Amino acid sequence: MVKAVVGANWGDEGKGKITDMLAAKADIVVRFQGGANAGHTIVNNYGKFALHTLPSGVFYSHVTSVIGNGVALNIPILAKEIKSITDRNVPAPKIRVSNRAQMVMPYHILFDQYEEERLGGHSFGSTKSGIAPFYSDKYAKIGFQVNELYDEEALKDKLHRVCEVKNILLEHLYHKPLINPDELFEEMMQWREMIDPYVCDTAAFLNQALAEGKEILLEGQLGSMKDPDHGIYPMVTSSPTLAGYGAVGAGVPPYEIKTIVTVSKAYSSAVGAGAFVSEIFGDEAEELRRRGGDGGEYGATTGRPRRVGWYDCVASRYGCRVQGTTDVAFTVLDVLGYLDEIPVCVAYDIDGEITEEFPTTGLLEKAKPVIEKLPGWKCDIRGIRKYEDLPENCRNYIEFIEKKIGYPITMISNGPGRDDIIYRD
Repeated sequence: MVKAVVGANWGDEGKGKITDMLAAKADIVVRFQGGANAGHTIVNNYGKFALHTLPSGVFYSHVTSVIGNGVALNIPILAKEIKSITDRNVPAPKIRVSNRAQMVMPYHILFDQYEEERLGGHSFGSTKSGIAPFYSDKYAKIGFQVNELYDEEALKDKLHRVCEVKNILLEHLYHKPLINPDELFEEMMQWREMIDPYVCDTAAFLNQALAEGKEILLEGQLGSMKDPDHGIYPMVTSSPTLAGYGAVGAGVPPYEIKTIVTVSKAYSSAVGAGAFVSEIFGDEAEELRRRGGDGGEYGATTGRPRRVGWYDCVASRYGCRVQGTTDVAFTVLDVLGYLDEIPVCVAYDIDGEITEEFPTTGLLEKAKPVIEKLPGWKCDIRGIRKYEDLPENCRNYIEFIEKKIGYPITMISNGPGRDDIIYRD
């Protein structure tokens, strides 16, 4: 059976913790899209970790962690990340990397930086990890798959052809140093040594695991609002963030995905540019940011302050719908315990018209939040393990959100630790 863990909103919903928790009962955890441009923060018995490429199952000795063909694979970052966890006494994880995964090239990272620089005030708020240039090359059919590292002559020839095009842009558009394809080839031979122990046909491995009745967990990066088809285009990421793509990016049959756990924060946060209707500012925002998450609302990859706002029922209902949600995991609820009353965005006002439907980007830019306020619970709820033991106003908040989004909230996270979770029928 296959379960997917994905985000309902802008990313940073707490998917790493939920994946880490569900991985206890899984055999395999798969990253199926995205690259090292976003991070999943996990707190467990080994300490606090920010993972970028590794699946969130790497802390369990019984789990095989798979990097699927849909991932933007930065090999040096993966190698560094493996070392960073084993250096902290985490047992060496069992890792498999798809021989069809494509590699982030050094020039992808440079082009990402150069383009953001060129765009200036019109930039996309990229993490400058090379993701957009990587996927651009993938679909322009000039990317490099892992398996190409093993045919040296063909690799050399292709590098010369691709670098010829890249160097024209570097010289005439960006006015930056040119790429030496021979030096790049030598660097890629070092990558081959780093990645060789893990490379296999992961789709065949996963399909064999399904035939044996194994449980597979698909781990998505970012959330619905950052999907290039269904999100706040163009302020999106470059790979599909939806559970439906899990079948493609991992190489499993779509009908095998039986459970889709969609993670949604008890308030909203976002990194990067783009429409964010329920966003708050000033002292109000800074207090929520400071109290938020584990150690505050700052990007796991960039360290930059996240934008924050109140819970957005319109965006979350839409985000859950496009994911095909079966279960909602509601996270960082404990953070809101300081508030006398808790604002919730229940609808949008667009040019005087009230709507509960999530609009396209042009209209979204005009939307103003319609706010309802619920009484707060004014206490610390960490350590509570039973739903009925939560304060009444806390339960009322959960049930209000559940009714508004129309999907069952079956898990509630009330702290950063692996055991800070409440299951609800």
